[in-house]
Amino acid sequence: QVQLVESGGGLVQAGGSLRLSCAASGRTFSSYAMGWFRQAPGKATEFVASISWSGGSTYYADSVKGRFTISRDNAKNTVYLQMNSLKPEDTAVYYCAATPRGGLRERIDEYDYWGQGTQVTVSS
Repeated sequence: QVQLVESGGGLVQAGGSLRLSCAASGRTFSSYAMGWFRQAPGKATEFVASISWSGGSTYYADSVKGRFTISRDNAKNTVYLQMNSLKPEDTAVYYCAATPRGGLRERIDEYDYWGQGTQVTVSS
């Protein structure tokens, strides 16, 4: 069982930056691949980024590639999402998720554990 708690969301102007954190419980965090997803108002949840259990591999949605960076610190049981050059269309609730499956995953149904989400609002 893994419990996930996101933090770091907030209100930022377009062009600004935020760093989201996701703290995980349990001693097996390093055996889970992690992902970030987001849900904008009235839209479906979409994949943002994923990272392998070791942190050695990452994968991004085209919409955030070059602006967002996913990373993890297994010693701190934490995964991060650094978001730069934010746009109003990045406004959403951001969720972190964990999967015991190997590789880099982008499908919602491949993740077993989810956090409660943190709101990110980008003003124009």
